[in-house]
Amino acid sequence: MAFRPLGDRVLVRRVEEEEKTRGGIIIPDTAKEKPQEGEVIAVGPGARDETGKVQPLDVKVGDKILFGKWSGTEVRLDGQDLLIMKESDILGVVEADAARAAA
Repeated sequence: MAFRPLGDRVLVRRVEEEEKTRGGIIIPDTAKEKPQEGEVIAVGPGARDETGKVQPLDVKVGDKILFGKWSGTEVRLDGQDLLIMKESDILGVVEADAARAAA
């Protein structure tokens, strides 16, 4: 895919949730909420500050992120449903399992 977000925008692929509950009940598509977790596919160069310098983004390609329920604009690129959102719509980065092991 040849897509490069501009400014402080980020291209995100939603991480699909499991189709079953812990008890084994299968959830139909009509009852599922859209996941609020995703993986960063591409990032823009960053926003410009008052002096015109580009401020790089805090997220990078491959980061797992959490975002608001209504964040971003849905787009379809190369047959994939993706989201384009500003970095400010991202709530945080989900750290790897190393953080859990330290706790």
